Amino acid sequence: MLFGPVFTREVTIAPRRERTFLSRSVYVALLLLLICTAWLVMTGTQMIRDPGDFARFGSRLFQLLAPLQLVIFFFFSGMLAAGAVAQEKDRKTLVLLLLTRMSNGELVLGKLMASLLMVLILLVTSVPVFMLISLLGGISHAQVVRVFLVTLVSVLACGSLGSCVALWREKTFQALAITVLILVTWLGFWEAVANGLFGRTWFDISTITLARTMSPRQAITLASRPSLELSSGVFGFGGVLLGPIAGFLAAFAVLTVLINAVAIFMVRVWNPSRELRQTSAEQDTWRKESTELSTAYHKQTQSADRRVQSGGNETHSDLRTLDSELDTELCTLNSELEGKALATHSAPGKVRHVWDNPIVWREICTRAYGRKTLVIRLAYVALAVCCVVLLHKLIQDVYATGLTATIPQLAMYFIPLLILSLVLVNAQAVTSLTSERDGGTFDLLLASDITPKEFVYGKLGGTFFNMKEMVFFPLFLALYFWWFGALSGTNAFFLFVGLTILYSFVAMVGVHIGMQYENTRNAVAVSLGVVFFLFLGISACMWIMVAFSGSFGAQLQPFLAFMVGGGVGLYAVLGAKNPSAAIGLASFLLPVMTFYAITSLLLGFYHYVFVATVIAYGFTTVAMLIPAIDEFDVATGRTTAD
Repeated sequence: MLFGPVFTREVTIAPRRERTFLSRSVYVALLLLLICTAWLVMTGTQMIRDPGDFARFGSRLFQLLAPLQLVIFFFFSGMLAAGAVAQEKDRKTLVLLLLTRMSNGELVLGKLMASLLMVLILLVTSVPVFMLISLLGGISHAQVVRVFLVTLVSVLACGSLGSCVALWREKTFQALAITVLILVTWLGFWEAVANGLFGRTWFDISTITLARTMSPRQAITLASRPSLELSSGVFGFGGVLLGPIAGFLAAFAVLTVLINAVAIFMVRVWNPSRELRQTSAEQDTWRKESTELSTAYHKQTQSADRRVQSGGNETHSDLRTLDSELDTELCTLNSELEGKALATHSAPGKVRHVWDNPIVWREICTRAYGRKTLVIRLAYVALAVCCVVLLHKLIQDVYATGLTATIPQLAMYFIPLLILSLVLVNAQAVTSLTSERDGGTFDLLLASDITPKEFVYGKLGGTFFNMKEMVFFPLFLALYFWWFGALSGTNAFFLFVGLTILYSFVAMVGVHIGMQYENTRNAVAVSLGVVFFLFLGISACMWIMVAFSGSFGAQLQPFLAFMVGGGVGLYAVLGAKNPSAAIGLASFLLPVMTFYAITSLLLGFYHYVFVATVIAYGFTTVAMLIPAIDEFDVATGRTTAD
């Protein structure tokens, strides 16, 4: 047992699951599909004349897949680790693990490695694919090794962060949101340092060197480049192989050790949570007071019996008076006992009246997702304000030269903020359902008289209310761009409405997945996987179009297999447990229309982008919303489809 019984159990069970083999096959197939798509794009628009063309293709392809894989594993390692630990806390099973003979190290490290097992398996599975790219030329085996070392160390550090945050916080959404915010802030800060926003040197050290030491994005870029030190052909360690990334590997190894050390030291301090300890303390106090009152009750009864037995010379009226006094005392004691019991099981404070839709009332007026959600929202607001300040400075600097800011310049700060907000909205939506399942309240809600409309719209309304800051700032920036003339009124309208559609889509995806998957970790992985597939797929397609061809109108055929494969994957995720013709059509329509939107964006036809976005994502949102309401019993698993 290298990391304890928790990891041993996961290693033993993982080969028995179908998804272990399915995920490996799907991931490798996606990598090969990207390679084939890029090859078809290049050969369809260029002539391959000599081995140098193969080498240039292999080098560009490697520089696409290496950062893409890093981004996927960077975020998913943190979120899967956070979701795995948070699920134990929501189901109250972490307390049982704390009661076993496992040490803190076995518990923390075992749970961490068990949650990262799938990511590590996929990382190892992708090694032959990258080695296959090296056969094209343009990259060396040393570059592949450096890239995988950077990815591996980043996965361990991000997983350790997610596990530590989940052990600290009480709710699943808190753990996911804090983890994502820390990761995005870390990347954004070091990118700003690399670009010289905080100066060119710190303590006589170049900021670029510091960024390459602390930023996975900078490190993967450096690792994927050919190293001049390897020109002699020596393939070894001792500073030759690891020289360019030695600082990054050392820094992230130290971070991983420190984060896990904090988690190991504090796991039994943070857990059981304060809420559980407070409840246990209240119950102990009530039992103590109940015992004291019961003892007083028996003493009064025994005293009364003795007084009656020794009252031979007392008159009947005296005995009746004595009995009356005894009954009064007994009633008082019983009232105190009942009052203590009611006080234990009733909420403190004033009585609050529930709204007509109790789901919305619970999402808005209670602390359903913990006490620290305000901190998460304030952290996002601080990050958004920084982006707004940078965008304002960019627009003012461009105007000072007499020009107008271009869309790529605006997207440099706007797109990361938008993707972060979309991920947080999706995480809030899916955890609003999984928290009900883990807490054992989902079945109670299904047994109540709450209608499907109240349930679905209540969850969606609660999601947008709790994430209002995340939704507000990107929409505000769309109006800001129009106000300062960076976008025309028409394009600003297209952007505003398109963002509204996208937020509705990611929220509905979260609710749709949360209703179908009982396991929190699987639901979070699938829901966020859909979001990452769409937006990272868009980024990859745009990069392939720009890097391998300048003709966007003739690239439908190379991307056809990619779109068909994406449609099959979306249908397997969205419609496998609750199939419908609308979801099937939406699954295959979404990749096609997304490709059309990408092509139109690169050609500058922004009205076509707007139309494609509204049709594709709007229709998909409705296709998930209608079955969630009209076929509520099937969607929630109470009954099966015919």
